[in-house]
Amino acid sequence: MLKEERHAFIMRQINLHNKVLSTDISAMLNISEDTVRRDLKELAEEGKVLKVHGGAIGHSFHYPFHASNTVYAQEAKQQIAEKTLRLLKNDMVILTGGGTTILELAKRIPENLRATFFTISPLVALQLVDHPHLTVISIGGQLSRSSQVHLGASVINQLADIKVDLCLMGANGFSVQDGMTDSDWEVVQVKRAMIRASKRLAILSIAEKLNSSQRMKVCDLNLINYLITELQPENHILTPYQHLDMELY
Repeated sequence: MLKEERHAFIMRQINLHNKVLSTDISAMLNISEDTVRRDLKELAEEGKVLKVHGGAIGHSFHYPFHASNTVYAQEAKQQIAEKTLRLLKNDMVILTGGGTTILELAKRIPENLRATFFTISPLVALQLVDHPHLTVISIGGQLSRSSQVHLGASVINQLADIKVDLCLMGANGFSVQDGMTDSDWEVVQVKRAMIRASKRLAILSIAEKLNSSQRMKVCDLNLINYLITELQPENHILTPYQHLDMELY
């Protein structure tokens, strides 16, 4: 595979999953980790990615408020955000994760909505805090440089003390075979704690992430109440999910 093809593959994986690990790219492309590290170094020098321990993350995910950054599949994420608004009702207690799709939702919260938002994302909290009728509570802990959310035992302990009406989170990997998956063990633990703290769970995901898997399991699909994508529910891409016990939006 040519270097340009490798770079294009790596960028697509980062755009889809926000982060790549050198070991995973090495296995997927059947190339050495040294080659992957050189590729990531070149992409970082070109300003396309940010290198982190063991891999790289995308600029738009790390600096979503920076005017020069474009959000991958932003139009699709905006459509998902608009659909998600249907689930929000007055006086709800809502818990959110982080990521660019959740940020698109936070920008669109109607001014007349009265609700309480808990979030593990400081970026989401900052987006919501000026809303006139929302109570915004940030669940704090160690801030992850790669995922831009609070992680660790402190977060898990705080989540154990609340019960929310609805949890909104993104998915890194999502498939019928493997359920919802992620590549970061600490993120997995926090997502599991978020699910335990919630009466209902909505997953916000662009369709490109469907039928993909990461290394570590978050949960089975039977724990998910809503799957929200940019597609119409009857779209053939959603066929594997149409007969499961979840509502498609």
